[in-house]
Amino acid sequence: MKKHLGKIAIIVLPLVASIILLFPTYNASRLEKKEKEALLLAKKAGTPEDSLKIMDDFYRSYGEDLAYAKRSRLKLGLDLRGGMYVTMEVDIVKLIEESAQSEAVDEVFSEVLQKTEQDVTNSEESAIDIFLRNFDAIARPKGKTLLNYFETNDFRDISEKKIIEKLNLNADQAIDQAQEVIRQRIDQYGVSEPNIQKSGARRVVLELPGVQNRSEMMSLLQTTARLEFKLVRNNEQIVKAFAKIDKYLSDMNKRKKGIEVADEENLAIDTTKIDSTKVDSAKAKDLTASAKKSKQQKDKKNPEQTEDLAENANNTADSVAEDGTSTDSSKSESKNNQNPYEGLSEDVARARYLEDHPFTSMFSTFYFHGAGDQRQLVNFGYITDEIPEGEYMFRISKDSMNLFLMMLERSDIKSFLPVDLQIAIDAKPDQRILKQSNYEIYDFYALKKDAELTGDVITDAKATFDPTNNAPVVSMTMSSDGSESWARITGANLKKRIAIVLDGRVYSAPTVQNKISGGSSQITGMANADEAHLLEIVLKAGALKAPIKIIEERIVGPSLGEDSINSGLWASIIAGILVILFMLMYYSTAGLMADIAVVINVSLILATLAALGGTLTLPGIAGIILTIGMAVDANVLIFERVREELAKGRSLKASIDDGYKKAMSAIVDSNVTTFITGLVLYYFGSGPIQGFALTLMIGIIGTLFTAIFVTKAITEIALSNNGSMSFGQSKKTVN
Repeated sequence: MKKHLGKIAIIVLPLVASIILLFPTYNASRLEKKEKEALLLAKKAGTPEDSLKIMDDFYRSYGEDLAYAKRSRLKLGLDLRGGMYVTMEVDIVKLIEESAQSEAVDEVFSEVLQKTEQDVTNSEESAIDIFLRNFDAIARPKGKTLLNYFETNDFRDISEKKIIEKLNLNADQAIDQAQEVIRQRIDQYGVSEPNIQKSGARRVVLELPGVQNRSEMMSLLQTTARLEFKLVRNNEQIVKAFAKIDKYLSDMNKRKKGIEVADEENLAIDTTKIDSTKVDSAKAKDLTASAKKSKQQKDKKNPEQTEDLAENANNTADSVAEDGTSTDSSKSESKNNQNPYEGLSEDVARARYLEDHPFTSMFSTFYFHGAGDQRQLVNFGYITDEIPEGEYMFRISKDSMNLFLMMLERSDIKSFLPVDLQIAIDAKPDQRILKQSNYEIYDFYALKKDAELTGDVITDAKATFDPTNNAPVVSMTMSSDGSESWARITGANLKKRIAIVLDGRVYSAPTVQNKISGGSSQITGMANADEAHLLEIVLKAGALKAPIKIIEERIVGPSLGEDSINSGLWASIIAGILVILFMLMYYSTAGLMADIAVVINVSLILATLAALGGTLTLPGIAGIILTIGMAVDANVLIFERVREELAKGRSLKASIDDGYKKAMSAIVDSNVTTFITGLVLYYFGSGPIQGFALTLMIGIIGTLFTAIFVTKAITEIALSNNGSMSFGQSKKTVN
C-alpha cells in the first residue's frame, strides 16, 4: 500500500479538494432554507418585537456562516436562477453638447451632433470618435475648428489635442460615475450577488439575480443621483438617544419576563469608567483586537456575538472586574450604587450587559477628548448625572448592520431620535481594518436631515496628490452660487465635520479647517489613491451631465430558471449515463476506470468555477457536457493504442505503457487546439459565450490531468493487485 500512496493521492486529492470547494454551495442552500423558515416564523409572530427577535437569533447563529457560504458558493446565472438583465447606456452625445460653450453653439454644431446621434444608435464605436469624424466631415469644410466650440482649463496649451483629451476623459468618467451610482443603489436595494460591469465604450450591463419586481427596479435605476452636503452631529444629544433606546428595549424584555422595572428618567453614560487606555485613531487597532476576542467567545457558547458586541461586552466585563477588585475603599463604596455588575463573574457580567444594552451592544462608541485625535471607548453600563459634551464616533460591523437598520425603521425606536437628525452609514468599510483583519467595519453618523448644499453646484472635481506630503487629495470646484453658499457654510462650521452623502450613503466626512471662499476646496484624509478617485466620481455624480438611459431589459422568471436547471441537469445526467454505459460495455474494466476519471473531471470543473468566483450558466452546462465527451475521447485513444499493442502479442504492462506514450501526442494536440478555440471565444465573446468557453477551458485542463495521471494511476494500482485487466477484447485477460 505504501508504494501506491502517491498514486492514491492523485486520485483522492482532487475529489477532496472538490468537496471542500463545493461545500459552501451546499451549505448556502441549506442555510437559505433555514432563513426562509425563520422569515415565515417571523411573519407569523404576534408582535414586531418577537419577529425581530426571531430574525436576530437566526443571524446571530447563522449570519456569518451564511454570508461566507454565499460569497464562496458556485454562482448561478440568470438563465438558471432567474432575475433581471438590464443594459444601460450613457448619453455621451448629450455630454458633448453640454461640454461645449452654450453661446458658441450654432447650426453647424447642431448638425454635427444630430448626425452623431444617428450614427451612435447603430454603432458600437466610441461616441467621441464618431463625433470627431462627423465634425471633420461637416464643420471643418465650413471653416470651423474645435476651438470655436470648446475651451480648455490649461491656458498654456490651447489646442484641439487638449480638447479631444478632455472629451475622452469626460466620457470615461461619465461611465465610471454611472457605474458607481448604479452599484450604490443596487447594494442598498439588497440584490444578492449582482454583476455590474462596463460593456463597450458607453454601456453598463447589470445582471440582478432574484429580482422580479420590474417597476420598482426601473424606478430605482432611473432616479437622478442625489448628492448632498450635510452637517455631522455626532454629539452628546445622539448618545443620550441611544442610551434611552437601550433602556426602552431592555425594560420591554424584562416586562415580558415578568420582572418589575424601575422608572428612571435620567439616563447617561460615563466614559471615565471603561477602558482607560487611550486609542490612537490613526491606527486601526480598536476593532481588529475585538475580532480576536469575538472568536475566543465562540468556544464559550457565545458564537453569535459580532465583533462590536464582543468588544463592548469584553471591555465591560474587564471594567467590572477592575471595579470589584479595587483596593481603594472610597472608590469601591462610590461604585456600589452605580456598578450593576459588581461581584459577578466575567461571563455573567458580559451576558447581563448584553441584556441591559440590546441596542448599543450592536456597535462601538468612542468619545474624543483632549488634544489631538485621542479617543476612548464608551461604556453604557454606568449611570451618571450627565453625558460629556464633545465629539463621538460610532463603528459597526457588517454582521450587525442589517439588524441595526431594521431597528432604526421601527416607529417606536424613531421616537427616541432627535427629529432633525438622521443616521447614515459609510459607503465603504474601513480599508485599513479590512486589510489587516479582512473584517468589514463601517462608521456611521448622525446627520442633519436638511442638506446644507446639493451636488448641483459642483462644476468639477479631481483626485490628485498634495505636493507637500504626497498624500491623496480631491480638489473640488463650485459654481458662483455654490461658492457663496459654501463660504457661508464653512465659515459657520469651523472645526466641524460635513458629510458628503450620495443616495443616503456617506463617502467622506472631512473636518472644516477654515472658511473656504472662491469655490475651490481641497478634501484630505483619504487612505489611498483609489479612495480619492472614488470620491472624485461621487462628487461629479451630483452634477452628472451625461444622462443614463435603459436600452434593454428583460426578466427571467424563477419558473423559467428552474426549468433551465432541470433541463440542463437532465441533459448532463443522460449524457453522462450514456457515456458511462458505452465505456463499460465496450472497454469493460478499463471503461470503468475512464468513467471514474470523468466523474473527477466534472467535479473539478464545478469546484474550479466556485473557487474562481465564476458563474454557471446554461451554455456553461453545455460546455461541461462537451467536456465529458472529450474526456472519454482521450481515454478511447489510449485504450485503442493499448489494444493494438496487445494484438501484437506484447505483455499487458508493456502494452499499457506504450499505449499511453503513443496516444499522448494526439491527446495533447486535440485538447490544446480546442483550448485555443475556447480562449478566443472567451476573449472576444460576452455573456453566454464566455460561460461556455470558460467551462470548456477548465474541462480541457481537467481532461489532460485525468487522462494522463488519474486513469494511469488507477490502472497501475489495479494491475499490481490483480495482475490482469480487461480492455474489452474477446479474450478477457491477457497475461
